[in-house]
Amino acid sequence: MRTDQHALGFGRRELAARATTLLGGAAASVALAGPAAAQQAAAKAEAPPLPVASGLTYQHIGRWDVARLNKILTVDMPAFTGFKVDYKPAQNAVNLYRVAYPSVIPEQNNRPTMTSGLIAIPETGDKAMPMVSYQHGTVYLKEQAPSFPEKSPETQLMIAQFAGRGDVVVGADYFGLGLSTEPEGYIVMGSHQQATADMIRAGRAILAARGIGVTRLCIAGWSQGGLVTMALLKRLEEDGVAVKAAATASAPVDPFVALNGYLNFPRPNAASWINSLFILSAFSYENYYGVPGLAEALINPAYLDICRQFYEKKPIDYNAVPTDLHKLIRPEYFNSQYFARSEYGRLMKEAQGYRWVIQTPTRNYFGGSDEAVSPGLAKLVVDYQQAIGSDKVTAVSAGDDANHRGTYARAALDWKTWFDTLAG
Repeated sequence: MRTDQHALGFGRRELAARATTLLGGAAASVALAGPAAAQQAAAKAEAPPLPVASGLTYQHIGRWDVARLNKILTVDMPAFTGFKVDYKPAQNAVNLYRVAYPSVIPEQNNRPTMTSGLIAIPETGDKAMPMVSYQHGTVYLKEQAPSFPEKSPETQLMIAQFAGRGDVVVGADYFGLGLSTEPEGYIVMGSHQQATADMIRAGRAILAARGIGVTRLCIAGWSQGGLVTMALLKRLEEDGVAVKAAATASAPVDPFVALNGYLNFPRPNAASWINSLFILSAFSYENYYGVPGLAEALINPAYLDICRQFYEKKPIDYNAVPTDLHKLIRPEYFNSQYFARSEYGRLMKEAQGYRWVIQTPTRNYFGGSDEAVSPGLAKLVVDYQQAIGSDKVTAVSAGDDANHRGTYARAALDWKTWFDTLAG
């Protein structure tokens, strides 16, 4: 890969495909077998939740052996991403646990909530292991989150490439996904920081209860998860939590910049599914920041109801949602000054993940053919840090041919290689 120092929506057919292909082969097989078979499989794989601390439990949901992990790397990932990558083969089996843990919602005066995530523990017998916190990308169904790994191909790659080679992997579902009963909090940065930081704490507590220490912590994320990773890094640095390294792939580190580009400077290769970024964020901001009518002010009236149903994870006819932003979004938002002054634009300007002096070695991967996150957007972090005079951040090209998924496919291998060079 060349080093350069210098989901976010859906289309008519593509979203329906994404909502099914993201389920993963194993989950699809269970579904095809019928409800009875699915229940039997679930009962066999899942054990009762084990208590650890007040409100914190973890539940064994499966054991993936080396053969399963290597199939993910050699068969499932090329099918998911469209890119063949020579990943490092898995060396050990992995036990998977769904974690339920208490947290708070910062945007609502730290209102208590329960949320969920995944911890994947390598079956090595080691009493101390490195930990990687993975922040996932945009998903459209509640169970396409880490704690339901059969339905999350991106999480499967992290399990196979990292946990399959000795790293504990933790991943928060984010509020509104997984077991959470909250509405989704898409690009709600305080909540993202809280859910992910609390998931790391929960993971450490679970490992401690099992007599396992943590030798080092690294964090990584793709797409929306890249933005969340940068926000998490800021939170961890503020809290004095040692992070050995941070890495992202296709991270829209400044959503305000991204949305301005989508509205006013559409690229020829722009993804048809970009419109979900507007839909999910508008309703999320309305709910989390307490701004009634925010989504109605952004979305054209003809599509408001179906967009609300999409946000609420209800079944919809995806063909009824326009891919043309000029049909979906009210015309005044195509005026950049109006957009910046609007309540939606004001809130979006605060959702950034790079405007502080970063202390942790960080790599931001970008793809030359990414249909959702332009190279310029993905490299904003290094540009800003270099303007300050910092050399902690590096931008890395995943290749001129790398699209959104391809950037992640290639970056994940590099992440593992880089993290493994770091001392504990």
